[in-house]
Amino acid sequence: MQKVRGILIGRMQPVHNGHMQVINKILEEVDEIIIGIGSAQLSHEIKDPFTAGERIVMMSQALADGGVDPSRYYIIPMQDINFNAIWVSHVKMLTPPFSIVYSGNPLVKQLFSEEGFEVRQPPLYDRLHLSGTEVRKRILNDDDWQELVPNATVELLREINGVERIKNLSMKEISDI
Repeated sequence: MQKVRGILIGRMQPVHNGHMQVINKILEEVDEIIIGIGSAQLSHEIKDPFTAGERIVMMSQALADGGVDPSRYYIIPMQDINFNAIWVSHVKMLTPPFSIVYSGNPLVKQLFSEEGFEVRQPPLYDRLHLSGTEVRKRILNDDDWQELVPNATVELLREINGVERIKNLSMKEISDI
């Protein structure tokens, strides 16, 4: 029998508990999930502080810690290409075949729908608190950010001095002011 494979693409800056909830929910609907690490070329920017490799470590370790069978997922870095008309082909070139696209992004939904894919809204979770923006904001304000992320994210940030990186990136250079 043919496997049903779904895809979820996100920047994962950083991987947080909302990502894990969505992935676990999607795994109830599909045999395998492709997790696209979006904007893979970006790092060391306040909105995108972590490298694709760092985000892959966070994600794979969080999935392992959550007991997700590694044969059920693929983690693939995906660089942005700023040509919307060919973006779906770009994604297809990078990934195993898939039939269901999970996205809340209107542009992503439109592009994949036009190419004949089934598009589903990922299950909703506490989007107000569980977002990369909120995690990065709490890090900058010395608030409790650890409660929003899996242990794997906490450990990776410790390993790479991620908190210090985000704080350094948030400081405007004198020449920028």
